[in-house]
Amino acid sequence: MEHPGTLILIMAMAVLAPLLAYAVGRRLSVPVVIFEISLGIIIGPDVLGWAHHDAVIDALSDLGLSMLIFLAGYEIQFAAVRGDTLRRSGWAWAVSFAAGLGIALALTGADLAKSLVIGTALTSTALGAVLPILRDSGRLEGRFGTVVMAFGAVGEFGPIIAMALLFSGRSPGAAGAVLAAFALVTAGAVFWAVRPRPPWFARIIAGTLHSSGQFAVRFVMLLLAGMLGLSHVFGLDTLLGAFAAGMLTRLVLQGAVPDSSTEILGRIEAMGFGFLVPFFYIVTGIDFDLAALLDGGRPLVLLPVFLLLFLLVRGAPAYLLAPRDLAGGAERPALALFASTCLPLVVAITTIGLDEKVLGAGEGAALVAAAMVSVLTFPLLAFRLLRRGAGAAGPGVPSLSAEGADPW
Repeated sequence: MEHPGTLILIMAMAVLAPLLAYAVGRRLSVPVVIFEISLGIIIGPDVLGWAHHDAVIDALSDLGLSMLIFLAGYEIQFAAVRGDTLRRSGWAWAVSFAAGLGIALALTGADLAKSLVIGTALTSTALGAVLPILRDSGRLEGRFGTVVMAFGAVGEFGPIIAMALLFSGRSPGAAGAVLAAFALVTAGAVFWAVRPRPPWFARIIAGTLHSSGQFAVRFVMLLLAGMLGLSHVFGLDTLLGAFAAGMLTRLVLQGAVPDSSTEILGRIEAMGFGFLVPFFYIVTGIDFDLAALLDGGRPLVLLPVFLLLFLLVRGAPAYLLAPRDLAGGAERPALALFASTCLPLVVAITTIGLDEKVLGAGEGAALVAAAMVSVLTFPLLAFRLLRRGAGAAGPGVPSLSAEGADPW
């Protein structure tokens, strides 16, 4: 390791971030991810200049992003996310992609390469950031949580597919064929996952769950590594493999050890949210080009423009195509705000655009900064709408949402 001090510094920031979130939360709750990114910016090259990159730091950051997408894939409940809700979420994303591409073409003067990057970034949803917030508030279980899960899953999966097709460097036909081959292999893995596991499988999971063997955790990590490797072999973005691995893990665990699946997930989440995911967010802050954002007026002007476009491109179709049972009250606009919340895929897509020299540094910084603001503000506004809607409904009037203690 070239810079062991950076690793220690990043982990110190990972410890400091929830402490700051807890301290500030007595007056105004702020998602811990905002502190993680902000602390990364502070220790990064544009402020204090304490943090430095090396191969280990980059590898851990990439693994953190994969773990974040993996956990989002795991949260998808196939029994609930289907039928009309899934169709509506799919159509909403398709409308978002068409609108995002059209607006991006107008903004960039018909620059197709840049428009594909910006347009795809505008259609993403930070499901991995939204679901923990909903779970902590007690609103994940219930109809509203299911709808947010469906729209968020498509908002996560759709841009990943678009990245695989549009940013692979292949022709559309070749990219489609490779994606179809990956889907075929994944379908075979799903068929294997839903088959009954042999009795010894459940026994060894139960027998090692509280020992150093930890068979279940190691098996889950094997699934993640295998799907990441498979996507790499096919020349696809590894985020596609991570998302597929999360879905496969839920199928395997719920089919084999339904009574222990929650405890196993808790251990995976502890490893993800306790180490890898904050590592990714802090490195995102370190990489954030603050100088480009503050250099001249255009990037700063683009920041609120992109923030508004997240709402128009992603939120408006979600609002209009929301299921009919969300038609009244505050849940429909709250769904639009949650669907418009984005960050991880915006970072990934922006990184691709910068690496390919399609995006300018200022445009990339404005996109990421707008995504950061969306994580900070949109869930806050959504919970205020839900709380106000519950109050307006009056006592004894049930809400589609599961009630809990809002984090705001």
